[in-house]
Amino acid sequence: NGVGYSFPVYRFAGSDAAAPSAYLQAALHAGELPGTVAIHALMPKLRKAEAEGRIRGDITLVPGANPIGRAQYLFHERQGRFHLGTRTNFNRDHFRLDRPDPALIPAEEGLATADQRLKARLLKLSLGHNIVLDLHCDDEGVAYFYVPAPLWPAMADCAAAFGAAAVILWDPPSDAEFEEASVHPYLAAGADLSQLVVSTVELRGIADVERSYAEADADGLYRLLVARGVIEDSAVKAPGAFAGVAAPIRNVEMVKTPKAGAVLYDVKPGDRVVAGQRLATIVHAPGEEDGATEILAPQAGYVLTRRATRALRAHEDVLKLVGDKPSATARQGALEA
Repeated sequence: NGVGYSFPVYRFAGSDAAAPSAYLQAALHAGELPGTVAIHALMPKLRKAEAEGRIRGDITLVPGANPIGRAQYLFHERQGRFHLGTRTNFNRDHFRLDRPDPALIPAEEGLATADQRLKARLLKLSLGHNIVLDLHCDDEGVAYFYVPAPLWPAMADCAAAFGAAAVILWDPPSDAEFEEASVHPYLAAGADLSQLVVSTVELRGIADVERSYAEADADGLYRLLVARGVIEDSAVKAPGAFAGVAAPIRNVEMVKTPKAGAVLYDVKPGDRVVAGQRLATIVHAPGEEDGATEILAPQAGYVLTRRATRALRAHEDVLKLVGDKPSATARQGALEA
C-alpha cells in the first residue's frame, strides 16, 4: 500500500574462505541503541583491519535492524518492541528452519505482514555465519549474554573476550527469538556446534548510549572477532577464563511488586544479595503510615537488571535476580514478553 522500509547493510570480505564468518545486528527492538552506537564505533577498527589485509572471514553488520519499529511513534515515544500491526514482539516468532539452508526461508513476497518480511530478510542475511550476535539492551543492567545451553562452555572464550559480567543459559525450544532462529537449524540437523557462536547480547541499559560505553563495547566485539579468528591482530591478547556469573535461565527470579506505586531501589545491577535482603520499597499509598511495602530477595543471588521506570503497576517486574538455585516460579521460554 505504498509504504516501504530499508536499512543499511555493511560487508567486509574475508581473505580466507575457510575462516569463520560473523554477523552482527543491533536495534531489533528499534529503541535499543547501545548496540547501534557500538557497531558505529567498531567500523573504524574494521576498516583499518581491512586496509591492512587482516580480515580473514566475511563480516556482515546491520546497525539498525528494524526500520519498521524505528518509524512507529505514539505521543512522541518510539514503539520499537512490538509491531503495531500484528502486536507481535519483533524478537519473537522468527522462522525455525530444519537445517541451515537459505532455500527454506519463506519468500518475502508470500508473507502477509511487514514484520514477517523483515524477519525473513534478517534470517537470510545471518544464515550460514559461524558467529551471530544480536545486540540488545535491558532497562538498567550489566552487560550480559544469553547463550543457548548446547553452546556452553564452548562460548566461554567469547564472553571473556567481550568482558560480559554474566551469561544466562537457556534450553531450546523458546519463543522463536532471533537467537533461536539462528541456532535451531544447526540443532535440528545435528550439525557440529564447536565453532558456532550465537548470542543475544544485552548491552547494559536503554539509557547507556554514551561514547565511553560505545567504545568499550566496540573493543569487546573486536576482541571476540579476533579470538575466534575472524580478524588477525597480534596486539590483542587471547581471552582468559570467563570470570563472570553463568547460570541457567531457570535460576533467574523475575521479582515483582505486589502493589502499584513508586519504587525506591536499595540495590543496583552487579550487586550480590542474600535471601531476605531488601531489594526495593514500593510506595503505594504516599503519606499513609503503612503506605510502603518492602520487596525482599527470594533467595541469594546476583542483581542482573532493574526497571528504568520508577512508576510500576501491581505485579509488574521490578528486577531480574540470578539466583544461586532454580527459581520456584521458573517457566519455559523467554523471561519477558
